[in-house]
Amino acid sequence: MRLLILCGAQAVGKMTVGQELAKLTPLKLFHNHMTIEPVLELFGYFHGPAVDRLRQVVFEEFAGTDNYGMIFTYVWAFSEQADWDYVANLRRIFEDAGGTVDIVELIAPQEVRLQRNRTENRLREKPSKRDVAVSEGFIFHAEEKYRCVSEPGEVPYANYLRLDNSRLSPREAAEAIVRHFGYERK
Repeated sequence: MRLLILCGAQAVGKMTVGQELAKLTPLKLFHNHMTIEPVLELFGYFHGPAVDRLRQVVFEEFAGTDNYGMIFTYVWAFSEQADWDYVANLRRIFEDAGGTVDIVELIAPQEVRLQRNRTENRLREKPSKRDVAVSEGFIFHAEEKYRCVSEPGEVPYANYLRLDNSRLSPREAAEAIVRHFGYERK
């Protein structure tokens, strides 16, 4: 069992790269909006505890299966201890089940991410991003409040890759990840 945490700032391309990885490998994609969107629809607002509980159940149940592995996309605020604790919890769930945890941090400058914020795929898969002005506001706000790009050497895990995907297609980024970690191919 493998868990790939695919992290990075908003609109860096996590879901799209994850979709390509799911095409290339037996890894299943569980992107963060798969829990965010239904909670927004039901509650009418972002209800963090409901999102977290839904995810926790999925992680615990999936870790106990014989599936090859999962890709989970995550905006990791490196400036926040709670996010470090969240990643430690994910690692514990999968490692306690005998799995391996890999982390890929995608990085791209703000101007690239603002362009990606408007892509057809993103807007189709994430209804809450369809008001692009509001979505861009979240990008600006997050950059003011949090540090969503790690410092060189900050992430202490051996199974870690920092990948600048600003000039890579999603397929090229996915191929680089597959090669780096030696994932099984479909």
